[in-house]
Amino acid sequence: MDYALIWYMLIAIAVFAYVALDGFDLGIGILFIAGDSTKERDLMMNSIAPVWDGNETWLVLGGGGLFAVFPLAYAVVMPALYAPLIMMLLGLIFRGVAFEYRFRTRRGQFLWDSSFFIGSLMATFTQGMMLGTLLQGIEVADRQYSGGWFDWFTPFSVFCGLVTIVAYSLLGACWLLIKLPKPYQSRYYSTAKRCALIMVVMVGILSLWLPLGNSEIADRWFSFPQAFLFLLIPAGSAYLVYLLFKDLIEHKPIKAYLASLGLFLLASLGFGVSTYPYIVPHSLTYAEAAAPDTSLKFLLAGAVILLPLIIAYTAYSYWVFRGKLNEDEGYH
Repeated sequence: MDYALIWYMLIAIAVFAYVALDGFDLGIGILFIAGDSTKERDLMMNSIAPVWDGNETWLVLGGGGLFAVFPLAYAVVMPALYAPLIMMLLGLIFRGVAFEYRFRTRRGQFLWDSSFFIGSLMATFTQGMMLGTLLQGIEVADRQYSGGWFDWFTPFSVFCGLVTIVAYSLLGACWLLIKLPKPYQSRYYSTAKRCALIMVVMVGILSLWLPLGNSEIADRWFSFPQAFLFLLIPAGSAYLVYLLFKDLIEHKPIKAYLASLGLFLLASLGFGVSTYPYIVPHSLTYAEAAAPDTSLKFLLAGAVILLPLIIAYTAYSYWVFRGKLNEDEGYH
């Protein structure tokens, strides 16, 4: 049994779960500053208050899993991404503190509103930059990072950061359409449509930029016969974009949100197509970076117990706090 491959897939699932769950959470933080009133901002924050910290469990699982299961990859990736990673963690800290403090003060509430917005924006942008850095490749020599301190800061990685901001904002707008009372909804239909349109254009640019800048990725996507199979991803994406706009026009927020998640899933599959079997693109494969099989088997036994518990807790949280918010109630 290929335990390294199993863990490669589990890490990929954890990363996707984090993006899907914490994506709308961060997106609401980005949209937060545009709230028309204190009441609306209270509702925006209350829409995610019961689940935001649970969503970040998947980030811990993905990062901790990488350290334990692919220690060589962890040792290479961390020096390459120290700066954006620290900025992301600082952004998440700002958000976490703002959740608690803004409901306990009125005179200084604007400071915590700003912290929630800035922390969400910073965390989202740096996540996109880290993704862009991985896609463009990390320099490795003698099984260690050999690039420079600012290799993560390139036009491509900055563009990926901007794409992530727009994509998370789309998820956040769709989530608000599901959770907010009707008097607050109308503006977010327009917001979701604008974000979706901008995202489609930016992802189209990114989809051309990436293979043009990397011959290995270009060969993988455009070499036949596998190109026919891989073309299902952009075809499926085009269909989901159609469904997304259709659902937004027809005011079906749950379906629009699911279509948005489908786009994220296809984007994740596209990332996998572009980078497999590398865990540090395009330098180390998952097999080269994996811990010994004895360690992988031991950790897998723990994951078999832990993952169902995390999934059950997450599903229960969303079930308990399902439905629209009541203007007169909150979780603080």
